[in-house]
Amino acid sequence: MNKKEISSGTEKAESLTRKSAATASKPAAKKTSPKKSTVKSTAKTSAPKSEKPANAKKDVKKVKKEKAVKKNKKVKKLSEKQIKRREAREQKKLEAAKIRAEKKQKRLEKKLDAKQKRLDRIAALKEARAERREKRQERRDLLKHESKEARIERRREEHAAKVEARVAKREAALADKRAKREHRLKVRAERRAERNEKRHAPGFGGWLAAVISLGVTTLALGTMLTFGWMNMNGMQADMATIHTESLYELNAIFDNLDTNLLKARVSNSKNEQVRLLSDIAVQSEMAEVVLERLPLDMSMTQNMTSFVNKMGDSAQSMLYAVANGQKLTDSQVASLEHMYRTNLQFKNAVNEITANCNEKDMLAAMKGKKDSSFYTGFDTIQNNAIETPKEIHDGPFAENIDKVTAKNLEGLTEITASRAEELAKEYFKDYKVTDVKCTGETAAEQLTVYNVTLTTDDGAMSAQISKLGGKVVEFNSYKACKDNNFSVERCIDIAEDFLEELGYDDMKAVWTSENGTTCNLNFAYEEDDVVFYSDIIKVKVCEERGIVTGMEGLSYVLNHIERDAPEASISKSEAKAKLHEGFEVETSRLCVIPVDGEEVLCYEFYGTYDEADFYIYIDAKTAEEREVFTVIGTAQGRALL
Repeated sequence: MNKKEISSGTEKAESLTRKSAATASKPAAKKTSPKKSTVKSTAKTSAPKSEKPANAKKDVKKVKKEKAVKKNKKVKKLSEKQIKRREAREQKKLEAAKIRAEKKQKRLEKKLDAKQKRLDRIAALKEARAERREKRQERRDLLKHESKEARIERRREEHAAKVEARVAKREAALADKRAKREHRLKVRAERRAERNEKRHAPGFGGWLAAVISLGVTTLALGTMLTFGWMNMNGMQADMATIHTESLYELNAIFDNLDTNLLKARVSNSKNEQVRLLSDIAVQSEMAEVVLERLPLDMSMTQNMTSFVNKMGDSAQSMLYAVANGQKLTDSQVASLEHMYRTNLQFKNAVNEITANCNEKDMLAAMKGKKDSSFYTGFDTIQNNAIETPKEIHDGPFAENIDKVTAKNLEGLTEITASRAEELAKEYFKDYKVTDVKCTGETAAEQLTVYNVTLTTDDGAMSAQISKLGGKVVEFNSYKACKDNNFSVERCIDIAEDFLEELGYDDMKAVWTSENGTTCNLNFAYEEDDVVFYSDIIKVKVCEERGIVTGMEGLSYVLNHIERDAPEASISKSEAKAKLHEGFEVETSRLCVIPVDGEEVLCYEFYGTYDEADFYIYIDAKTAEEREVFTVIGTAQGRALL
């Protein structure tokens, strides 16, 4: 091998070796290079190299910023409507939140106001009861410590007030009669003038001459055939006119009652109250009389007649109280309010009937046609068109007794008329009876009674004795009572003794009502502390003489049988929990009441709500509310529990 070849191969090998070594040494050198030298070299070379990156960064930021600005402008241009909508939504949200806050505040204020009113009402009721108790105690103290001279003077003043009331009533009646007479004369004069105008109307003579020319015979025959019918038609027209006058009179009475009741609600003067209450009492009686004259069955005016009767009784009771120097109680004020509201409804109904009724409608009603406006108007009133509350006038269930058969008389022996006279003399031996006479019989669907007249030193009396068993069904004495010598408690004792003498035992006084001279009592049968309202006897005691002057026991005779007191399935507290939250209970007891022909055991709760007295009956087995009564009319009436 020559040198050239060796050297060239060696050189190639050495060059390859150096390249590989150099290649291997470069990364190692970087790794093992110290930091100081790197920093120094960087520092030396940084000055000229740093200008370009800094400017580049600024340019990049500037470009990005410009792009962002352009982008924001585009977004703003594209979403102006959206921004407006967003602002509108935000505004609506704010308004809704404000409204919700206001409503919440109003609800809170209303709730607080209702709570305060309830507390004020409860406080007022308690204060009113305290005042009533204080007045009752003052009256008891007055009667207890009143001297004989003072009692005589007080009675003289009371008598003078009663005389004044009677005079006012009589004058009002006379004035009303005069007004009605003048009205009748005016109506007759107008009707007479109208007939004269028709009789002398133009053309009538020519028509009559033409008829005569057709033939006297034909005219005479027609006259003979139609004379009776014309008279009858004229009579019917006259009756229709009279009934129409009665309707107008009834309308005027209800208008006057509306005015007087409206004034009586706000009047605080004794003289004015006496005048207004006298007018109300008189007008109530007049309304009852006019209702009887209308060509209607009594069943169609039952609601209205019942209302005016009770209104007259209530007005008389209030009149006696005011005449005796007393102020109207809360119950009497509530009674006036009830009478005003109910009378207003009757007034509006009668006004509508009067406006729509003519002589043709009245003639149709007289013939019994049910499509006349007169008939349909009163039919609407009777079918509960007038909303009146279920009320107590003379005691719970006093007029709502189921009368089917005389249960108390079943199996008893029938007596004769002479035996009825003997029994009457025995029953009323304390009345110093001088003569007894049976005047006949009265037969009804349920029972037959003997009518007996009794003569005493104090006047005449009458009684009805049942033909089966000889029990007293009714009794009346006709001598008036003028003074108050006996308390209510004493009258109750007198009535209990009277009923025991007649053979009516285990009777409990459940209601009293007194007007200063007479005490009216309701007694109900009691068994094991349970009162049976189906077996009621009404008793009237004269507070002047201290004797029974009236008694009505038809409900007892028709319903009473021997029966055990039922047991309650719920407690009194459970029944009380069913009452209205604001109802304030004063007394309670177990009783049996008539409901749809059946006897139901109930808890009776007597109390007040919103200044009115109520009786609420809760079923003692199912806890259902069976009956609710409000005390209307007789302000002195109260339950004896």
